Amino acid sequence: MATTVRELILILQIYFPPELSLYKALQILGLLIALYPIHRLHLNQQRQPHQPRHTAWLTGISAILLATFRRDDSHAPTWASGTDRSEEFTAHISEDLIGFYSLLGLNPRDLEAPSPRSFFPPARPVLCTSRTSCVFCPPADLNIVPTLRRREKFQTVWLLDNSFNWVQAGLLVAHCASCRADYFPDRITYKDETNRRRQKLEVDCQYIRVSKQGTWVHRRIALFQENALNRFHAGWSNFADWLNASTQSKRQLTYRQSQRLFIEHFSRRLLVFTGKADSFTCAAHPSTRLLVQAVREVVGVNGGSFETAMDHGCTECTHVKRYRDDLVDEGFVSGAGHGVVGLGAGNVGDVSDHRHSSPALNKSNGRYLELLAGMFKCALDVCEGPLVNYKDGRFCQAHLNMTNICGIIPCGRAVRSPGSLTCDIQSHVDWHREYENRFSRLSFAGVQRVLRRQQENDGEGNPELQVELPVLGNTPGNEVVHTFRAKNTYCLQTVQWACGYPIGWGKCYRSESLPQVLQILENIWADYPDSKPGFIAYDNACSLLRHIVTQDPNSHWLASTKLIVDAWHYITHRATDLLCHAHGNSHSTRAFNTETAEQLNSWLSGFEPQLRQMSDVNYDFFIHVVMMLYGERVNARIAKKNLELSDEFWAAAGRD
Repeated sequence: MATTVRELILILQIYFPPELSLYKALQILGLLIALYPIHRLHLNQQRQPHQPRHTAWLTGISAILLATFRRDDSHAPTWASGTDRSEEFTAHISEDLIGFYSLLGLNPRDLEAPSPRSFFPPARPVLCTSRTSCVFCPPADLNIVPTLRRREKFQTVWLLDNSFNWVQAGLLVAHCASCRADYFPDRITYKDETNRRRQKLEVDCQYIRVSKQGTWVHRRIALFQENALNRFHAGWSNFADWLNASTQSKRQLTYRQSQRLFIEHFSRRLLVFTGKADSFTCAAHPSTRLLVQAVREVVGVNGGSFETAMDHGCTECTHVKRYRDDLVDEGFVSGAGHGVVGLGAGNVGDVSDHRHSSPALNKSNGRYLELLAGMFKCALDVCEGPLVNYKDGRFCQAHLNMTNICGIIPCGRAVRSPGSLTCDIQSHVDWHREYENRFSRLSFAGVQRVLRRQQENDGEGNPELQVELPVLGNTPGNEVVHTFRAKNTYCLQTVQWACGYPIGWGKCYRSESLPQVLQILENIWADYPDSKPGFIAYDNACSLLRHIVTQDPNSHWLASTKLIVDAWHYITHRATDLLCHAHGNSHSTRAFNTETAEQLNSWLSGFEPQLRQMSDVNYDFFIHVVMMLYGERVNARIAKKNLELSDEFWAAAGRD
């Protein structure tokens, strides 16, 4: 006979006292069901002769029950009467477990029967907004904000739940009858002043829609995807492959859905991280490309800075000023009285107004680091525009008409046939054929072999891949200018505090020129003029200082920040360079780690294969994401080691 509600009522009356809280009663009921296999082990042991009445199995069950009765779960008090009867009812239940399981329709003495997997059938998830009233409409009659109504009938959708199982779920969309706003579980759509449909993202949503066909994913899956990116540098396609192989389900998460999950999740994370979540809006129900583009326009295009970095401080990147007089007892020979150690008087603001810190400016001009920053751009050297087609395109939108022009610069003739890259001049056709033959044979193993042989023959220096091309007329092959393939940006510049916390980043397109480096610094601190650092460590700081003085002798950088060469690169600078020796010496910042840029590069290099294949929009979005993750890693390390700025630090800074 099937067990009915009558037996459940009888169980509650026999084994659970009336004053026990409902939460604790349901918790104990679920625990007893989970302990059923343990009770079977107890009964099986008792089948042997000379076994105690209370085996270790039963003693363990009693201990678990008692601990659960007494555990404080931050809910209502376990006993409404105030009297703790945990031991009494633990003994009462433990003595009659056979009767308890029998009322549930089980036969615990039938040890051959398999244990049931679950007594509780899985509940069908229901996806709905967490809001109860409209966020756009003002209070109406009786000072009540317009309530939400059901917009459509109950819909059935597929959900990848928090246990990595594909289940069918119910979807309900709420609707405001006053302003016509629709409330989905992960977004709110509404009409703006121009009667166009817009949307706001729900940053704390539990479920995320990843396809327009009705596929949803629990937010916990996105956290797994984030950890896979953070710890293993796994992209969205690798994550989809891992998830599908792990679940072995017929229904699978596609690459597009995994990418959509990545974009939706990190859009919310970035908007919260940059403080733009409340003000962000975009077109309603955008495609993945349009959503990334909208978020990128808010957090930064071709670079950006992080507001949280401007208020960052820890003992690794922020020190109290030290004066020469303070070091007399330590053996320092004072000559100037009250100057800051390593600085002329007045070069750094007071500590009470700003920290004395040393961020490091990343230099990315080596072969290894050029690969890191290899984002495709227009094939013309002078153009910085993004490609129209990142699969096999060569030009940006402005130069798309050059597709039908010979790729040899400055020929200017039309291509000999649609799809060709050169005109009908035979020398151009032959040169392009040789070019294709040279580069089509390149492989990773082949490049390694060539570099290894060059190093064995030369015996010194860094080997370089040299591909010989034929002469075109009087022009050497390696000097021929062409547009046969898209070009790459030169490098990615990053700026971070001495502890490693990222401040901002930017792109250098054709070279790491000093005007571009200065412009990146200007862009990063444009909105935070009072947060400029006391020091900036850069491997070519002396030349950057010359450039600043040449362009503007009254530059604000000269009054606020000292440019120094980081310790690693300073030893390679010329001893006869008086400017470098006088102003670029990093001796005054020995207490700071000026090599954090190299450490960040080492971490970023793991993302190089993914970055090289991205469009300019995805590239910027992805860099913002990894910078945010790296900053959170630094903050976690600082908190773990108790490196935050203490009250004693600020007291000492105030005394100065």
